[in-house]
Amino acid sequence: MDASAEDPAEVARFLTGLVAAGAEHVVPVLRRRYGTARALGAGADLALLDAADAVHARGWGPRDVTEVVRRRLPAGRVVLAVDVLGAAAARRPRGDAATEADLAGLGAARPSRDAPLVEQWSTVRGVDPDDALRAAADLVGLLRTLPTLPRLGDDARPPEGVDARVLARVRALLAKAESTDYPEEAEALSAKAQELMGRHALEQAVVAGPGDATPRAAARRLWLDPPYASAKSNLVHQVAAANRCRAVSLAALDMVTVVGHATDLATVELLVTSLLVQAGRAMLVSDGAVPRSRTRSFRHAFLLAYATRIGERLTAASHEAQAHARAELGEGLLPVLAARTEVVERTVGELFPRVTRRRFSVGNGAGWAAGRAAADTASLTPGRDALAPG
Repeated sequence: MDASAEDPAEVARFLTGLVAAGAEHVVPVLRRRYGTARALGAGADLALLDAADAVHARGWGPRDVTEVVRRRLPAGRVVLAVDVLGAAAARRPRGDAATEADLAGLGAARPSRDAPLVEQWSTVRGVDPDDALRAAADLVGLLRTLPTLPRLGDDARPPEGVDARVLARVRALLAKAESTDYPEEAEALSAKAQELMGRHALEQAVVAGPGDATPRAAARRLWLDPPYASAKSNLVHQVAAANRCRAVSLAALDMVTVVGHATDLATVELLVTSLLVQAGRAMLVSDGAVPRSRTRSFRHAFLLAYATRIGERLTAASHEAQAHARAELGEGLLPVLAARTEVVERTVGELFPRVTRRRFSVGNGAGWAAGRAAADTASLTPGRDALAPG
């Protein structure tokens, strides 16, 4: 074993080079070269932390990293990735609020620096030493290939200024919508949630006034689970548009960035989460008699139609809420909304200077019809008295 085998930096470079070259059997190669030398663990640790720092510099927050790890690496790697992200954040001079909030939400604990992470995975988490080394190589390889994302910073955090009582009421409505077996009831409950949050957002906008418009809108990333992530992204776009936001999809990562005022973003995130649950349940019921060979095209068409019709209904509900707000709050609402729209459009242009439009094709008429029917089972404009917070 030459002297370089005792240098963690050389080990880190060698490991990173192996995974970058797509080498197979990375662990056996590392074992043949370094055996069980302590520098192997220290070098793997260094490669992990450097990769985590690099992906942080490219705009990835801890939650974003764990989402892509969950989708692309074997089960169990997310917990190890959180360890890496926490250790990398701890060695930076000063952590930013967004990163700290993400790590806290992921339940990250500050790893001990007395031993390399790969050793801790074996001794503390009970991972086989070779599998711990394999996990390190997997994570380094993935992190090194992730593209640059627009940096959202603290704008990605949950909004302040959203009444906690309103949010609690909305979450309760959406939880009921997700749990009911009756599509009509689910639609009505979702409608109540939409109008309640819409009214709250408009009231907050008038209180703030046009002069308080921030120079940059907030933004949040929503991750979509496959299959049919591209069709599901259409639902995000529809819900965002109905709530005065803009959505931009990054199909390669099954992720949509939503840009808008903080209160509107809260509505979008809550409603999208609930509607995806409801759409999945309705789709499974609707395709029960579909031949297996046509199931995929049916479900793709179903989700696109569902999203389109939901968008139409939410937009109608939003317009009605705005009309009520104008009647109650006065014409001062219009310049406020115009100012916020301008800020949203400007922010989208800053974050995504090369946005292109994407068209969807539908090749299954039965799926399209079933999707619209599932989204058209109830009115989305229930009486305002039913929406009063309890």
